[in-house]
Amino acid sequence: MDTTPALSLHERILTEIEQNILSGHWPPGYRIPAEVELTEQYQCSRMTVNKVLTQLARAGLIERRRKAGSFVIRPAQGGSAVLEIRDIRNEVLATGKAYRTELLHRQRRRSIRADMDALQLQRPQSVLYLISMHYADSKPFCLEDRLINLQAVPAAAQESFTEEPPGSWLYQHVPWSSAEHRIRATAADAETAALLKIRKGSPCLVIERRTWTEDQPVTQVKLIYPAEETELVARFSPASAG
Repeated sequence: MDTTPALSLHERILTEIEQNILSGHWPPGYRIPAEVELTEQYQCSRMTVNKVLTQLARAGLIERRRKAGSFVIRPAQGGSAVLEIRDIRNEVLATGKAYRTELLHRQRRRSIRADMDALQLQRPQSVLYLISMHYADSKPFCLEDRLINLQAVPAAAQESFTEEPPGSWLYQHVPWSSAEHRIRATAADAETAALLKIRKGSPCLVIERRTWTEDQPVTQVKLIYPAEETELVARFSPASAG
């Protein structure tokens, strides 16, 4: 029998709107239902809806326009958006909290098919598979699931990653030339919920990223954040003319 508490109304509204946005069901420029419509739909107070919309705006998913409503954010025409490659340790320290990392799993192996797909490898190679938890004070902040291509980064095989998190180490030691991000909302499964110490079904933000140095894949990582603890930051720059 599942005794996991049900999501709060705030969490339910948040995760449903996030899923509509991140799945593309509500595309950039889409006008989100007005606060009064959402209060009627969810049978809740306007304060609850306002808190959800404020959280979504802080996360960079919507823009709230006075007297016009709330809209899914659209990058400026002719521009490009690059999600910041964030150092999780610095993220935590910037909040004034103590940072700690814990290595939950480490395995060096010959790449299996799933590894080759994740890293977009053309043939089997030696990879390092890591699972880490990042903490803010004593609270789980982010669950990291990472593959490193040891052909591109052979020195990673000698690193323990028990003191320095893999993302920070790679950022300092391996120059990258390009990156690909995928962002989605998900509900925490039982295993993820247990590790993050949240309720099963709680909304999470998942950032999946690949990086390359020139044409060689370096790493593929999946970062899972409890949605209520996360802000999404993007940097915008104009596209080249011509």
